[in-house]
Amino acid sequence: MKKRIAIIGGGNLGKSIVEGLLVSEFVTPDEIIITRRNTVSLQPLLEKGVQVSSDNAMAASQSDVIILAVKPFQASAVLETFAHELNPGKLLVSVVTGVLISDIENITGNQIPIFRAMPNTAIAIRESMTCTCCNQPALIHMDYVQSLFNTLGKTVTIQENLMEAATILGACGTAYAMRYIRANIQGGIEIGFDAQTASLIAAQTVKGAAELLLQHKSHPEEEIDKVTTPKGCTIAGLNEMEHRGFSSSLIRGIVTSYKKIAKDL
Repeated sequence: MKKRIAIIGGGNLGKSIVEGLLVSEFVTPDEIIITRRNTVSLQPLLEKGVQVSSDNAMAASQSDVIILAVKPFQASAVLETFAHELNPGKLLVSVVTGVLISDIENITGNQIPIFRAMPNTAIAIRESMTCTCCNQPALIHMDYVQSLFNTLGKTVTIQENLMEAATILGACGTAYAMRYIRANIQGGIEIGFDAQTASLIAAQTVKGAAELLLQHKSHPEEEIDKVTTPKGCTIAGLNEMEHRGFSSSLIRGIVTSYKKIAKDL
């Protein structure tokens, strides 16, 4: 049986989730409703048959699954607008950074399954890496949430105490990858390519490298070994990068970001 889904929060993330669910045919337009205080920006979704509203309580009352997709500072106030509609049988999924399940339970109670999900910006093209956790790990609910986010990329279930680490590795990680690609483009220009061609080569090469790991389920060093030959140009470049602190600086950056988010909690 299909579930009706409400997206509470029609910002970039909320709209991306709706678009992805529609494109993947996980839901039909009449099975989804999205809310926003000012609904003008939701007109394109309305034209596709999605129900649009500024009434959070109404959206929650008419839905089986409620996805909270607002900014962290808005979460408590928005939850209070529809908490009374969260009767047993419903499912709540929060994609709000830094808001704990216990924080949500303080407002809604714990009579329903509550999930946290941490997607990244690639959700806009259905290529997100989404980490999830929940307060009531019933298999039927976990399977549903995983199926939902699998239509928007790939999903992994983790413990809640790793959600901040997931934010760094999976969400901030997009920025780290972009910075590598940017540097690769700059290097490509220096050795002779125009910016557009260098950008295409760099982006597609990173995409292909990632797919090798995902499809082969191999270790990065295994794939590196395939393109490094004795006295070759690849190993010369890799060694120079390591001499300059490539891996250690990346690791230090990840740890620094994690310390920042942990401190701010």
